[in-house]
Amino acid sequence: MSTAILVTFVRNGGSQVRRGALLTSRVLQDNSRVALACQCSTTNRRSFSSRFDPDGSGRPATWDSFGIWDNRIDEPIQLPPSIKYGKLIPHINLSKVGCSTQLGKRKENEDRFNFAKLTDDVLYFAVYDGHGGAAAADFCDRFMANYIKEYLTHEQDMEKVLTKAFLEIDKAFARQARVSADATLMNCGTTATVALLRDGIELVVASVGDSRALLCRKGKPVKLTIDHTPERKEEKQRIRESGGFVAWNSLGQPHVNGRLAMTRSIGDLDLKSMGVIAEPETKRLKVKIL
Repeated sequence: MSTAILVTFVRNGGSQVRRGALLTSRVLQDNSRVALACQCSTTNRRSFSSRFDPDGSGRPATWDSFGIWDNRIDEPIQLPPSIKYGKLIPHINLSKVGCSTQLGKRKENEDRFNFAKLTDDVLYFAVYDGHGGAAAADFCDRFMANYIKEYLTHEQDMEKVLTKAFLEIDKAFARQARVSADATLMNCGTTATVALLRDGIELVVASVGDSRALLCRKGKPVKLTIDHTPERKEEKQRIRESGGFVAWNSLGQPHVNGRLAMTRSIGDLDLKSMGVIAEPETKRLKVKIL
């Protein structure tokens, strides 16, 4: 299985926002001018060095704040969200989103990743790791954002939006596969891990399969998804109750009906009647603001 990574490099470093003092209009004495000049000089030096010495300890800045929005950056502030949440929330620049993929031992790269601004306040990030061919991953990459954007027009709950989009795109792919002359479409599929970010602070992640979403908070990784594998008790039970079975290969890895290493996916139509489903698990959280 090839590997895909979608990483957002956001909110790290930049100049610190400081509120200037309001000076009175009185004529200052010569010695007061000197004192004020010294104070301003010290403040400027601290502001300049705050990017590299944020706490004044003399130690250089580290990646501990990676994954947390940093209000000291030179980015415009989103006014409506800032008023709504009572915090300064900076604009998120999609030019700072990076993607990386590794082919591995396969002949064809079946990874797909995407990101876009769906509405004025919602950003979309997605990773699809295909198997049995790239058709299902290509289909999701092409149409998932459209489904989500459509459902956002009449549903505010992003968890419900993502769940409905996953289920509907799976049905749409099934319809295409059944009328296609390509019989291989029936047993190709893909993982899907999709994140929606609203107002720069409300994050919702949905996933099927084993493509993981991680959040780095205070230098430590936080898992936002749980792999859908036959090793999970509730997943295995659903497969068996649907008439499927779990078999282990020579490496000790469990597979649904001896073929699929995951219990949820988009596609894999030949195993849908055996308990492999497209309904995602979702997680909601707020991104921390410094």
